[in-house]
Amino acid sequence: MPTVAGEQGDEEHSSSSSSSSPNPTPSPRMNGFSLGELCWLFCCPPCPSRIAAKLAFLPPEPTYTVLTEESSSLCSLHLSERADWQFSERELELLEVFFVRSGRGNRLACMFARCVPDSRYTLLFSHGNAVDLGQMCSFYIGLGNRIRCNIFSYDYSGYGASNGKPSERNLYSDIEAAWTALRTRYAVSPENIILYGQSIGTVPTVDLASRYECAAVILHSPLMSGLRVAFPDTRKTYCFDAFPSIDKITKVSSPVLVIHGTADEVIDFSHGLAMYEQCPRAVEPLWVEGAGHNDIELYAQYVERLKQFIDHEISIS
Repeated sequence: MPTVAGEQGDEEHSSSSSSSSPNPTPSPRMNGFSLGELCWLFCCPPCPSRIAAKLAFLPPEPTYTVLTEESSSLCSLHLSERADWQFSERELELLEVFFVRSGRGNRLACMFARCVPDSRYTLLFSHGNAVDLGQMCSFYIGLGNRIRCNIFSYDYSGYGASNGKPSERNLYSDIEAAWTALRTRYAVSPENIILYGQSIGTVPTVDLASRYECAAVILHSPLMSGLRVAFPDTRKTYCFDAFPSIDKITKVSSPVLVIHGTADEVIDFSHGLAMYEQCPRAVEPLWVEGAGHNDIELYAQYVERLKQFIDHEISIS
């Protein structure tokens, strides 16, 4: 499942720079990182899109293709072996794929997993950074059936069958296009949409939730900001920081469930805790003891907590 890139490389650069310096005089430091480290990471002048590229985007080789029939606008999904499809052809028929155009002009692949035809809620799922829809579709079918929800998802610009390049600005435009498609194509009203973001997917999720009210929000392994992932001692948001979710979460008016593993080796548990503390309408969080960044779904309390939240807490939060 998804990861955020850049941490190991940042540490290696820092250690190698200090060991090769002939004069061990410490350089000035700001909130735990040196000016030299800032210049190395953010270039000159600092640019949020460059931070995003260094820290977050790892689009895999596409694991699927979408073919459009010449005589109609109907699309068909073709999965490669790398997609690791775990179900039969019958379940594959539950997946509808199509394209939408984002506000920034990119053609985005979308997927609707109709797991429960009479479901009250649909999850608008923003996945992590090292997967695409082909790798996620088996998970969507399994999760949707267990929590009794349909799942709508999309690939970010530059991922899977979506064109363009991944960037922070495209993330926000991509989820806006997905939100619009879910509302117009399937006539799902905001009070029946649950925004679900995982890892880097929490970034567009928080941004959208700060601008639109919906049934609820689920943040799975969220990050406060890009700079805070790379440099954990950062205590404030700089103008050149990317993904400043910690500053947007206070504007989210929908109920929010935060999920995080206490042993997350990629996005430290402190990120989830801080996001939870800043949520105006946070419900009881799920801290999965001993879980890392990519295995929370393997713990029984994961699905149990989702079902409790969806079935009993959203309407009264």
